[in-house]
Amino acid sequence: MEKISKIVSTVVPIMDENIDTDQIIPSRFLKATERKDFGINLFADKRYNKDGSIDPNFPLNKKIIGSQILLTGPNFGCGSSREHAAWAIYDTGFGQLFLLHLLIFLKAMR
Repeated sequence: MEKISKIVSTVVPIMDENIDTDQIIPSRFLKATERKDFGINLFADKRYNKDGSIDPNFPLNKKIIGSQILLTGPNFGCGSSREHAAWAIYDTGFGQLFLLHLLIFLKAMR
């Protein structure tokens, strides 16, 4: 595997603090036993309106194709160690960083 020295990418900012794994992938979507198709439910309670339509104001819905960096607020991924959260992020297009064991959640500067 080649060493990565530079990543050129747009950034998707989700700057809320203390986003736990249940917000990343709500527990009602954890019934699947295979590691696929979790991305559609990533941040489901924030990405979609109550009627099921897409919330155009949620940053992930504005994601530019090819984004590899998810910029988050402090304490991202807190809570349980739910692996489905990582699978959902992977399925949404941030997976190259997972595959290289370089998953980077940049913490917001205070």
